[in-house]
Amino acid sequence: MDKNSQEIIVKFDEVTKQYGDLVVLDKLNLDIKKNEMVSIIGPSGSGKSTLMNIIGCLDTPTSGTYQFEGELVHEMDDDQLASIRNRKIGFVYQTFNLPPKANALRNVEVPLIYSNISKVDRLKMAESSLVSVGLGDRLDHKPNELSGGQRQRVAIARALVNNPSIILADEPTGNLDSKSGIEIMKRLHELYAKGNTIILVTHEQEIAMHANRITTIFDGKIKEDRLNKYIKKAL
Repeated sequence: MDKNSQEIIVKFDEVTKQYGDLVVLDKLNLDIKKNEMVSIIGPSGSGKSTLMNIIGCLDTPTSGTYQFEGELVHEMDDDQLASIRNRKIGFVYQTFNLPPKANALRNVEVPLIYSNISKVDRLKMAESSLVSVGLGDRLDHKPNELSGGQRQRVAIARALVNNPSIILADEPTGNLDSKSGIEIMKRLHELYAKGNTIILVTHEQEIAMHANRITTIFDGKIKEDRLNKYIKKAL
């Protein structure tokens, strides 16, 4: 892929987010292109969680404009935002967010339930997604029957099942031991190599170094936005 001719997927122009008198994001400008792996890094209270929520259409700006694949997200109502989330954004959370009574297959099927897809096809797609992350032999296992790394791979399979435009990973290794964390970062690298766009939100410099671009946020502003010449590979 010619990375000099990439299309912009996420575009922020002068985005501000306030809660009362508290300014969390302050006239922030940001472009993220197709097939980038971007780390958004910053300390607690920097605004990165709010930035993530707006990118993920879980929240909207107080002022400024947000375009997702050219669509004006900041003008959308709740139903339109939900549609974008379901169709175009795959979420991977630190806490996995897997319903405990559902097995891996059912957990991965969840994003497809609101699509116009038959149950038979939904389960086929969910199984294929689990196979893609190396869990084809764990379809019937519930979360408490899986290791932390396996649970996060289920979450990645769920994020992928809709073939989203971006994968938004929030501290994806935060609840994992170092070996499982390396395994998850390896999976994310593989997805990036296949052409997926990945936005990685973290407070850990070591995790941020896995991305090809590092965007540092501090006090609601972008402090630094640079290409990463020393990409760390998960081996």
